[in-house]
Amino acid sequence: MVLSGIFNSNDKVMKKVFIGVDISKNTLDISLCYGETKEMIESFQVPNTLKGIDHFIQKIRKHSSLKNSWICFEHTGNYGFLLAHKLDMIQACYSVVPAVEIKNSQGLTRGKNDIIDAQRIALYAATNVHKLRVSKLPVVPLMEIKHFLTHRDLLVRTATGFKNHLKSLLVSQQVVDLSDIIDSTRNQVDLLTKRIQQIEKQIEELIYQDDDIKRNYELATSVIGVGLQIATQMILCTHNFTTFNNPRKFNCYSGLAPFENSSGISIRGKTKTSQWRNKTMKKLLFNGAYSATRYDRQIAKYYQRKIKEGKAKQSVINAVACKIVYRVFAVVKRGEPYIKLAF
Repeated sequence: MVLSGIFNSNDKVMKKVFIGVDISKNTLDISLCYGETKEMIESFQVPNTLKGIDHFIQKIRKHSSLKNSWICFEHTGNYGFLLAHKLDMIQACYSVVPAVEIKNSQGLTRGKNDIIDAQRIALYAATNVHKLRVSKLPVVPLMEIKHFLTHRDLLVRTATGFKNHLKSLLVSQQVVDLSDIIDSTRNQVDLLTKRIQQIEKQIEELIYQDDDIKRNYELATSVIGVGLQIATQMILCTHNFTTFNNPRKFNCYSGLAPFENSSGISIRGKTKTSQWRNKTMKKLLFNGAYSATRYDRQIAKYYQRKIKEGKAKQSVINAVACKIVYRVFAVVKRGEPYIKLAF
Protein backbone atom coordinates (compact mmCIF):
# COMPACT_ATOMS: atom_id res chain seq x y z
CA MET A 1 0.00 0.00 0.00
CA VAL A 2 1.60 3.22 -1.16
CA LEU A 3 0.74 6.86 -1.52
CA SER A 4 1.15 8.53 -4.92
CA GLY A 5 2.10 12.16 -5.17
CA ILE A 6 2.51 14.75 -7.90
CA PHE A 7 6.00 15.16 -9.30
CA ASN A 8 7.36 18.10 -11.26
CA SER A 9 7.33 17.27 -14.99
CA ASN A 10 10.68 19.00 -15.54
CA ASP A 11 12.26 16.75 -12.92
CA LYS A 12 10.86 13.72 -14.76
CA VAL A 13 12.62 14.74 -17.96
CA MET A 14 15.92 14.84 -16.07
CA LYS A 15 15.71 11.13 -15.24
CA LYS A 16 18.25 9.20 -17.30
CA VAL A 17 17.90 5.64 -16.03
CA PHE A 18 14.67 3.75 -15.40
CA ILE A 19 14.80 0.62 -13.28
CA GLY A 20 12.19 -2.14 -13.45
CA VAL A 21 11.94 -4.49 -10.48
CA ASP A 22 10.06 -7.79 -10.57
CA ILE A 23 9.35 -8.73 -6.95
CA SER A 24 8.90 -12.22 -5.58
CA LYS A 25 8.95 -13.64 -2.07
CA ASN A 26 12.69 -14.42 -2.04
CA THR A 27 14.26 -12.40 -4.85
CA LEU A 28 14.24 -9.12 -6.76
CA ASP A 29 14.89 -9.29 -10.51
CA ILE A 30 16.14 -5.93 -11.76
CA SER A 31 16.65 -4.37 -15.20
CA LEU A 32 18.09 -0.95 -16.00
CA CYS A 33 17.01 0.99 -19.09
CA TYR A 34 18.27 4.25 -20.64
CA GLY A 35 15.37 6.67 -20.83
CA GLU A 36 16.47 8.34 -24.08
CA THR A 37 17.27 5.26 -26.20
CA LYS A 38 15.13 2.66 -24.35
CA GLU A 39 18.21 0.43 -24.41
CA MET A 40 18.61 -2.16 -21.65
CA ILE A 41 21.83 -1.58 -19.74
CA GLU A 42 21.99 -4.46 -17.30
CA SER A 43 19.84 -7.15 -15.68
CA PHE A 44 20.58 -8.94 -12.43
CA GLN A 45 19.01 -10.58 -9.39
CA VAL A 46 19.41 -9.92 -5.65
CA PRO A 47 17.80 -11.45 -2.55
CA ASN A 48 14.66 -9.72 -1.26
CA THR A 49 16.46 -8.69 1.94
CA LEU A 50 17.92 -5.45 3.27
CA LYS A 51 21.40 -6.64 2.31
CA GLY A 52 20.22 -7.52 -1.20
CA ILE A 53 18.50 -4.15 -1.61
CA ASP A 54 21.68 -2.36 -0.48
CA HIS A 55 23.60 -4.26 -3.18
CA PHE A 56 20.93 -3.27 -5.71
CA ILE A 57 21.29 0.43 -4.81
CA GLN A 58 25.10 0.23 -5.11
CA LYS A 59 24.78 -1.21 -8.64
CA ILE A 60 22.40 1.59 -9.65
CA ARG A 61 24.95 4.18 -8.55
CA LYS A 62 27.52 2.70 -10.96
CA HIS A 63 25.34 3.80 -13.88
CA SER A 64 23.61 6.89 -12.54
CA SER A 65 22.97 8.82 -9.36
CA LEU A 66 19.71 8.12 -7.52
CA LYS A 67 18.68 11.68 -8.37
CA ASN A 68 18.74 10.79 -12.06
CA SER A 69 17.06 7.39 -11.66
CA TRP A 70 13.46 6.25 -11.39
CA ILE A 71 12.51 2.86 -9.95
CA CYS A 72 9.27 1.13 -10.89
CA PHE A 73 7.63 -2.06 -9.63
CA GLU A 74 4.20 -3.66 -9.38
CA HIS A 75 1.86 -3.92 -6.40
CA THR A 76 2.88 -7.14 -4.64
CA GLY A 77 1.52 -6.68 -1.13
CA ASN A 78 3.95 -7.34 1.70
CA TYR A 79 6.68 -8.72 -0.60
CA GLY A 80 7.40 -5.19 -1.85
CA PHE A 81 7.24 -3.56 1.57
CA LEU A 82 10.96 -3.93 2.34
CA LEU A 83 12.02 -2.34 -0.94
CA ALA A 84 9.55 0.56 -0.57
CA HIS A 85 10.70 1.13 3.02
CA LYS A 86 14.35 1.31 1.99
CA LEU A 87 13.66 3.62 -0.96
CA ASP A 88 11.70 5.94 1.33
CA MET A 89 14.64 6.05 3.73
CA ILE A 90 17.10 7.14 1.03
CA GLN A 91 14.52 9.45 -0.62
CA ALA A 92 14.71 7.70 -3.99
CA CYS A 93 12.05 8.27 -6.66
CA TYR A 94 9.91 5.19 -7.21
CA SER A 95 6.47 4.30 -8.50
CA VAL A 96 4.28 1.36 -7.57
CA VAL A 97 2.06 0.60 -10.57
CA PRO A 98 -0.85 -1.87 -10.92
CA ALA A 99 0.24 -5.00 -12.77
CA VAL A 100 -2.71 -4.79 -15.17
CA GLU A 101 -1.65 -1.30 -16.28
CA ILE A 102 1.83 -2.51 -17.19
CA LYS A 103 0.47 -5.61 -18.92
CA ASN A 104 -2.04 -3.64 -21.00
CA SER A 105 0.68 -1.24 -22.15
CA GLN A 106 2.81 -4.00 -23.67
CA GLY A 107 0.59 -5.02 -26.56
CA LEU A 108 1.14 -8.51 -27.98
CA THR A 109 3.84 -10.39 -26.06
CA ARG A 110 5.21 -13.93 -26.08
CA GLY A 111 6.93 -15.76 -23.26
CA LYS A 112 7.90 -14.52 -19.83
CA ASN A 113 10.25 -15.04 -16.93
CA ASP A 114 11.34 -12.85 -14.02
CA ILE A 115 14.11 -11.03 -15.91
CA ILE A 116 11.87 -10.41 -18.93
CA ASP A 117 9.17 -9.06 -16.58
CA ALA A 118 11.72 -6.69 -15.01
CA GLN A 119 12.76 -5.49 -18.48
CA ARG A 120 9.14 -4.88 -19.44
CA ILE A 121 8.56 -2.88 -16.26
CA ALA A 122 11.67 -0.79 -16.93
CA LEU A 123 10.55 -0.16 -20.53
CA TYR A 124 7.07 0.78 -19.29
CA ALA A 125 8.58 3.36 -16.92
CA ALA A 126 10.86 4.83 -19.60
CA THR A 127 8.04 5.02 -22.17
CA ASN A 128 5.31 6.28 -19.82
CA VAL A 129 7.36 8.66 -17.69
CA HIS A 130 4.66 11.32 -18.12
CA LYS A 131 2.18 9.03 -16.29
CA LEU A 132 4.42 8.10 -13.37
CA ARG A 133 3.70 9.41 -9.92
CA VAL A 134 6.04 9.29 -6.97
CA SER A 135 4.99 6.70 -4.39
CA LYS A 136 5.74 6.45 -0.70
CA LEU A 137 4.59 4.34 2.19
CA PRO A 138 1.71 5.70 4.31
CA VAL A 139 2.19 6.80 7.90
CA VAL A 140 2.85 4.05 10.46
CA PRO A 141 -0.64 4.12 12.10
CA LEU A 142 -2.27 3.47 8.70
CA MET A 143 0.02 0.51 8.05
CA GLU A 144 -0.76 -0.92 11.49
CA ILE A 145 -4.52 -0.47 10.95
CA LYS A 146 -4.25 -2.18 7.56
CA HIS A 147 -2.59 -5.28 9.02
CA PHE A 148 -5.04 -5.51 11.90
CA LEU A 149 -7.95 -5.16 9.47
CA THR A 150 -6.50 -7.86 7.20
CA HIS A 151 -6.08 -10.16 10.19
CA ARG A 152 -9.66 -9.46 11.27
CA ASP A 153 -10.96 -10.39 7.82
CA LEU A 154 -9.06 -13.69 8.00
CA LEU A 155 -10.60 -14.49 11.40
CA VAL A 156 -14.08 -13.57 10.15
CA ARG A 157 -13.73 -15.94 7.20
CA THR A 158 -12.46 -18.69 9.50
CA ALA A 159 -15.31 -18.14 11.97
CA THR A 160 -17.84 -18.25 9.12
CA GLY A 161 -16.38 -21.59 8.02
CA PHE A 162 -16.77 -23.02 11.54
CA LYS A 163 -20.34 -21.69 11.79
CA ASN A 164 -21.29 -23.34 8.50
CA HIS A 165 -19.61 -26.56 9.64
CA LEU A 166 -21.58 -26.40 12.89
CA LYS A 167 -24.87 -26.17 10.98
CA SER A 168 -24.06 -29.32 9.03
CA LEU A 169 -23.01 -31.12 12.22
CA LEU A 170 -26.32 -30.30 13.89
CA VAL A 171 -28.14 -31.90 10.97
CA SER A 172 -26.01 -35.06 11.19
CA GLN A 173 -26.43 -35.09 14.98
CA GLN A 174 -29.99 -36.30 14.42
CA VAL A 175 -28.57 -39.62 13.16
CA VAL A 176 -25.20 -40.07 14.91
CA ASP A 177 -23.72 -38.75 18.16
CA LEU A 178 -21.38 -35.84 17.32
CA SER A 179 -21.47 -34.09 20.70
CA ASP A 180 -17.68 -33.83 21.11
CA ILE A 181 -17.15 -32.35 17.63
CA ILE A 182 -20.06 -29.94 18.09
CA ASP A 183 -18.73 -28.74 21.46
CA SER A 184 -15.25 -28.28 19.98
CA THR A 185 -16.63 -26.35 17.00
CA ARG A 186 -18.72 -24.09 19.25
CA ASN A 187 -15.64 -23.36 21.35
CA GLN A 188 -13.72 -22.39 18.22
CA VAL A 189 -16.51 -20.05 17.14
CA ASP A 190 -16.61 -18.43 20.60
CA LEU A 191 -12.81 -17.97 20.66
CA LEU A 192 -12.75 -16.46 17.18
CA THR A 193 -15.67 -14.14 18.01
CA LYS A 194 -13.88 -12.86 21.12
CA ARG A 195 -10.64 -12.39 19.19
CA ILE A 196 -12.44 -10.44 16.45
CA GLN A 197 -13.94 -8.13 19.09
CA GLN A 198 -10.47 -7.60 20.60
CA ILE A 199 -8.99 -6.72 17.21
CA GLU A 200 -11.79 -4.22 16.56
CA LYS A 201 -10.95 -2.53 19.87
CA GLN A 202 -7.27 -2.46 18.92
CA ILE A 203 -8.14 -0.87 15.56
CA GLU A 204 -10.15 1.84 17.31
CA GLU A 205 -7.26 2.45 19.72
CA LEU A 206 -4.89 2.91 16.77
CA ILE A 207 -7.36 5.30 15.12
CA TYR A 208 -7.60 7.44 18.24
CA GLN A 209 -3.81 7.66 18.58
CA ASP A 210 -3.57 9.90 15.51
CA ASP A 211 -5.53 13.17 15.55
CA ASP A 212 -5.95 13.43 11.76
CA ILE A 213 -7.13 9.84 11.40
CA LYS A 214 -9.40 10.19 14.43
CA ARG A 215 -10.98 13.34 13.02
CA ASN A 216 -11.79 11.81 9.63
CA TYR A 217 -12.94 8.55 11.21
CA GLU A 218 -15.46 10.35 13.42
CA LEU A 219 -16.68 12.45 10.51
CA ALA A 220 -17.07 9.39 8.27
CA THR A 221 -18.95 7.36 10.88
CA SER A 222 -21.40 10.23 11.39
CA VAL A 223 -22.89 9.25 8.00
CA ILE A 224 -25.71 6.72 8.35
CA GLY A 225 -24.63 3.34 7.01
CA VAL A 226 -20.93 3.90 7.73
CA GLY A 227 -19.37 1.95 10.58
CA LEU A 228 -15.92 0.78 11.64
CA GLN A 229 -15.19 -1.33 8.57
CA ILE A 230 -16.32 1.13 5.89
CA ALA A 231 -14.70 4.13 7.58
CA THR A 232 -11.36 2.40 8.14
CA GLN A 233 -11.29 0.91 4.63
CA MET A 234 -12.02 4.34 3.10
CA ILE A 235 -9.28 5.91 5.22
CA LEU A 236 -6.84 3.21 4.12
CA CYS A 237 -7.79 3.34 0.43
CA THR A 238 -7.55 7.15 0.33
CA HIS A 239 -4.57 7.39 2.70
CA ASN A 240 -6.72 9.40 5.07
CA PHE A 241 -8.46 11.26 2.22
CA THR A 242 -5.28 12.58 0.61
CA THR A 243 -5.05 10.55 -2.64
CA PHE A 244 -8.61 11.10 -3.91
CA ASN A 245 -9.77 14.68 -4.40
CA ASN A 246 -13.39 13.91 -5.28
CA PRO A 247 -15.96 11.17 -4.61
CA ARG A 248 -16.54 10.43 -8.31
CA LYS A 249 -12.99 9.09 -8.64
CA PHE A 250 -13.40 7.02 -5.49
CA ASN A 251 -16.67 5.57 -6.80
CA CYS A 252 -14.83 4.63 -9.98
CA TYR A 253 -12.05 3.01 -7.91
CA SER A 254 -14.64 1.09 -5.87
CA GLY A 255 -16.53 -0.11 -8.95
CA LEU A 256 -19.66 1.98 -8.30
CA ALA A 257 -19.48 4.46 -11.18
CA PRO A 258 -21.42 3.28 -14.28
CA PHE A 259 -19.83 3.55 -17.73
CA GLU A 260 -21.49 3.70 -21.14
CA ASN A 261 -20.91 0.79 -23.54
CA SER A 262 -21.71 1.89 -27.10
CA SER A 263 -20.07 2.35 -30.49
CA GLY A 264 -21.62 3.87 -33.60
CA ILE A 265 -25.13 2.65 -34.33
CA SER A 266 -24.48 -1.09 -34.03
CA ILE A 267 -23.32 -1.47 -30.41
CA ARG A 268 -25.70 -0.35 -27.71
CA GLY A 269 -24.50 -2.22 -24.66
CA LYS A 270 -25.92 -1.86 -21.18
CA THR A 271 -24.41 0.90 -19.06
CA LYS A 272 -22.68 -0.85 -16.19
CA THR A 273 -19.87 -0.62 -13.65
CA SER A 274 -16.33 -1.74 -14.49
CA GLN A 275 -14.80 -5.07 -13.50
CA TRP A 276 -11.64 -3.21 -12.46
CA ARG A 277 -12.51 -2.32 -8.89
CA ASN A 278 -11.66 -2.74 -5.23
CA LYS A 279 -13.96 -5.68 -4.51
CA THR A 280 -13.64 -5.40 -0.73
CA MET A 281 -14.57 -1.72 -0.75
CA LYS A 282 -17.56 -2.30 -3.03
CA LYS A 283 -18.85 -5.16 -0.87
CA LEU A 284 -18.61 -3.04 2.28
CA LEU A 285 -20.31 -0.06 0.64
CA PHE A 286 -23.15 -2.29 -0.54
CA ASN A 287 -23.59 -3.53 3.04
CA GLY A 288 -23.66 0.08 4.19
CA ALA A 289 -26.20 0.92 1.50
CA TYR A 290 -28.55 -1.87 2.66
CA SER A 291 -28.21 -0.53 6.21
CA ALA A 292 -28.95 3.03 5.08
CA THR A 293 -32.18 1.92 3.35
CA ARG A 294 -33.41 0.75 6.77
CA TYR A 295 -32.17 3.50 9.08
CA ASP A 296 -32.01 6.66 6.92
CA ARG A 297 -35.48 8.01 6.10
CA GLN A 298 -34.27 10.06 3.15
CA ILE A 299 -32.44 7.08 1.63
CA ALA A 300 -35.39 4.78 2.39
CA LYS A 301 -37.78 7.07 0.48
CA TYR A 302 -35.35 7.29 -2.44
CA TYR A 303 -34.94 3.50 -2.49
CA GLN A 304 -38.70 2.80 -2.42
CA ARG A 305 -39.37 5.40 -5.13
CA LYS A 306 -36.79 3.91 -7.49
CA ILE A 307 -38.05 0.37 -6.91
CA LYS A 308 -41.62 1.50 -7.74
CA GLU A 309 -40.28 3.07 -10.93
CA GLY A 310 -39.12 -0.39 -11.97
CA LYS A 311 -35.38 0.05 -11.35
CA ALA A 312 -33.38 -3.10 -10.60
CA LYS A 313 -32.72 -3.57 -6.89
CA GLN A 314 -28.94 -3.92 -7.31
CA SER A 315 -28.85 -0.80 -9.47
CA VAL A 316 -30.62 1.22 -6.77
CA ILE A 317 -28.34 -0.16 -4.03
CA ASN A 318 -25.35 0.84 -6.19
CA ALA A 319 -26.77 4.38 -6.42
CA VAL A 320 -27.27 4.47 -2.63
CA ALA A 321 -23.67 3.35 -2.11
CA CYS A 322 -22.57 6.25 -4.35
CA LYS A 323 -24.61 8.65 -2.21
CA ILE A 324 -22.86 7.35 0.92
CA VAL A 325 -19.46 8.00 -0.64
CA TYR A 326 -20.49 11.54 -1.62
CA ARG A 327 -21.69 12.20 1.93
CA VAL A 328 -18.47 10.90 3.49
CA PHE A 329 -16.30 13.06 1.23
CA ALA A 330 -18.53 16.06 1.92
CA VAL A 331 -18.31 15.83 5.72
CA VAL A 332 -14.54 15.28 5.58
CA LYS A 333 -14.10 18.28 3.29
CA ARG A 334 -16.30 20.53 5.45
CA GLY A 335 -14.91 19.20 8.71
CA GLU A 336 -18.43 18.92 10.10
CA PRO A 337 -20.39 15.74 10.97
CA TYR A 338 -23.37 14.64 8.90
CA ILE A 339 -26.70 16.08 10.06
CA LYS A 340 -29.84 13.98 9.63
CA LEU A 341 -32.68 15.81 7.96
CA ALA A 342 -35.81 16.21 10.04
CA PHE A 343 -39.07 14.77 8.62
